[in-house]
Amino acid sequence: MTRYTDGGDIDLDSEEVYDSHGRRITEQYAEEAADYDPTRVRPGRPSLSADAAPGEHSPQLRFRLPPELARRVRELAHREGRPLSDVGREALEEYLARH
Repeated sequence: MTRYTDGGDIDLDSEEVYDSHGRRITEQYAEEAADYDPTRVRPGRPSLSADAAPGEHSPQLRFRLPPELARRVRELAHREGRPLSDVGREALEEYLARH
């Protein structure tokens, strides 16, 4: 369990405070965080398996890449405005079609 220490009042107009993701905490951010309801379920990405097996999660594969290849694929995804996962799926489909 994470324990927090009360650091006292912070003037968000004069002090720069950041969350764990590097985003600056502003008054608006703090108000939205105070209103956040962790019990509200947010939908995830749609399953890629939904047509074949409704209600099932899509299988995931994880693997490591050399830094240069990872950089190139991230740049391509960014340049095309596509999610990295879409680029990876397309690359695997093309590779498997050739072999």
